[in-house]
Amino acid sequence: MKIALLSVTEQGRILSQKIANQLTEHEVQRFCYYRHTDETAVSFQNIAKQTEILFPEFGALIFICACGIAVRSIAPYLKSKASDPAVLVLDDNGKFVISLLSGHLGGANALTEIIAEKLHAVPVITTATDTGKLFSPDSFASANDLIITDLSAAKEIASAVLTGEKIGFYSDYAYQNKPGILAENQNCRTGICITANPEQELFPVTLLLIPRNLVLGIGCRKGTSAGQISETVRKALDFAQIPENRICAVSSIDLKKTEPGLLEFCQNRKLPFFTYSAEILDSAKGEFTASDFVKHITGIDNICERSAVIHSHGKLILRKFAENGVTVALAECPVMLDFHKRRNLS
Repeated sequence: MKIALLSVTEQGRILSQKIANQLTEHEVQRFCYYRHTDETAVSFQNIAKQTEILFPEFGALIFICACGIAVRSIAPYLKSKASDPAVLVLDDNGKFVISLLSGHLGGANALTEIIAEKLHAVPVITTATDTGKLFSPDSFASANDLIITDLSAAKEIASAVLTGEKIGFYSDYAYQNKPGILAENQNCRTGICITANPEQELFPVTLLLIPRNLVLGIGCRKGTSAGQISETVRKALDFAQIPENRICAVSSIDLKKTEPGLLEFCQNRKLPFFTYSAEILDSAKGEFTASDFVKHITGIDNICERSAVIHSHGKLILRKFAENGVTVALAECPVMLDFHKRRNLS
């Protein structure tokens, strides 16, 4: 996770450095008020203006200051729980770590617990499902990389959980550790449906959760622009009737690991990019669309299909789609849903 630490006092500066030292598994950048800064931090003069810059760029903002300062700083930029970053607040002495915004989908609650444990501080989490140790559809979806298609339905189900109402449940995918409040094969007012079929409506109030588990395999000519790649991907997804937000990663041959257009395409969509040698791609199991020309150039008969299968460890759901020197394929990663799983903040 990309994390911004903002402090306004000397004590806060010291604490921000301590937190940064503890969160080595994340990309952490420190921002300190100009009167209390150091050589490893970016200094600022106005915390509201600094927040405006950081809010859309970071996955989490951690304020070391009064809650009022943090609230006033973020207020103009709040949009939706589906897109707002996690926001935490700590006091100067590091006694309390407060989850302020995007507790579930943004991961603020999980990050609060992590920092509190590292600092031996008190985590302050106020979301009702967490305080009551109840099932949270938001947390479950976030931890299992599921797309929430209707936030109002998620809210309705969270409210039903708090009153002890049984929640219907259906899944096209394997799962484990299902809580007792979720009932299969029962008539329920609200329910969760986990499927890749957007037409699946099994309950009067249905929360449709769609796995983000598709690997996009791409091959392209040298010098192909990000725009050309984007256009071909769009047409391929339209052809297969698959929403782009189901893509979790992009893969290709290692000859393309520094291809500017591919790198820009992935960066624009914040998708991780993986590449494999021709030897590894050749080990992929299955039948693939072969090209003698591609084999002559790269040493392997197909890049898009093979790389998608290799990275996903799954099966193809869209075979080679070619246009403008770009080839695209999609493979589906196997899914095992776990209701005990916690969100990975990486």
